[in-house]
Amino acid sequence: MSLPFSGSKSKSAGLVSAIRKQTLLLNLKPVKKVSVKFDPFSQNAATARNFMYYLLSPKVIKTNPLCLVRNEVVNDRSESTVDVSLVNGESVLFKCQNLTVLEIFQQFNKHITPLAPKEEVTETLVTKTDKKKGGKR
Repeated sequence: MSLPFSGSKSKSAGLVSAIRKQTLLLNLKPVKKVSVKFDPFSQNAATARNFMYYLLSPKVIKTNPLCLVRNEVVNDRSESTVDVSLVNGESVLFKCQNLTVLEIFQQFNKHITPLAPKEEVTETLVTKTDKKKGGKR
C-alpha cells in the first residue's frame, strides 16, 4: 500500500524570483517622486535599502524616467518609510517596520500600478501592394 502524492512537484523559485516577478509588474507612470527614509543602525533598515535597490533597476526606471528616487539616511532610530508622491497630488506612505521587500512591492503593485494610464496599441495594416511599392524604391 502506497501513500498518494501530495504537495508540489517542483520547488518554489524562491524569494528573489518572486521579487523579480513583482518588479516586472511595476509601472512608475503615476509616480512623481519616491522618497526612501531609513536609519542604517535599525534592525529593519535592510528592507528599505533592498526596496530601493530593486526599484532602481533599469527596467523599472524605463517605465518613467522622470520619476525622482531620493533616499534619506537618518540617525534618530526612526522606522524605515517609503513615501510615494503621485502625479495627481496624492501621497502614499509605506511603513517598513514589519514588512518584507516582497510585501512592499505587492502593495505597491496593488495600489499604485493600477493608476497608470492604459497604453493603446496601434497596429497599421500593410497590404501586399504597399509592400511591393515600398520594395521597388
